[in-house]
Amino acid sequence: MSNGRHTRYVALGDSQTEGLWDGDDSAGVVGFADRLAAMLDELHPGLQYANLAVRGRRVRDVLADQLPYAVAMQPDLITVCIGMNDITRPGFGFDKALADLAVLYRRLAETDATVVTTTFPDIARIVPIGRVLQSRMLRMNEAIVTAVDRHGFRLVDLYSAPSMVQPDTWSDDRVHGSTTGHILFAAAAAEALDLPGSSHDWAQADPSATQSTPLSRTWSQLQWTKNMLTPWLWNQARGRSAGDGRQPKRPRLGAVAG
Repeated sequence: MSNGRHTRYVALGDSQTEGLWDGDDSAGVVGFADRLAAMLDELHPGLQYANLAVRGRRVRDVLADQLPYAVAMQPDLITVCIGMNDITRPGFGFDKALADLAVLYRRLAETDATVVTTTFPDIARIVPIGRVLQSRMLRMNEAIVTAVDRHGFRLVDLYSAPSMVQPDTWSDDRVHGSTTGHILFAAAAAEALDLPGSSHDWAQADPSATQSTPLSRTWSQLQWTKNMLTPWLWNQARGRSAGDGRQPKRPRLGAVAG
């Protein structure tokens, strides 16, 4: 399939693919995958779309829980963005996450689907705590690029894009994309799929947007602590995850407008 001629699209992942911070839980979240599905359906009406992503999920969850359902739907397009919850999670499980990621990509390669995946942005340039996570993030990105080269996947490279280090791209927690960020992510996926009208413009810095400065990065650190770290510590103290009890918002293939 090329130029957007896909009929069955399944999105896999965590909160980024679910669409957190692009909308809200009362009105509904959107996210880059929904936006990409709308682009595809506009090009070739009739796309069937499912989104199995759930916030808080890790590589092992996608491998064990989401992948079997996705494969059963026989999609011709799959997007997968997963790993940030493994990067940020303390402990000694990161090597296992990388091994699980290799298995996940291998099984995706066994399908007949076009697979789009993504590297992670340079979080050290977004929020100071990112320096602590830099080593893991670089290892994860290396594993992703290796899999793309091995299996012939389509790659969205967020790491080298100037737009990805601008504050306006990110929500208040400085980990999830803002609505602007999700629009950029969708445009990046459209380019990876070579959709008509797509370009590399999404990766360029917006001169009219808020620029990153030492002061803005300090503010980002405070926002990250308030909106990301504190809720995470509270959930961990109760033995919970942000995604506990949540189901995918689009668990079955259906019309995009639905």
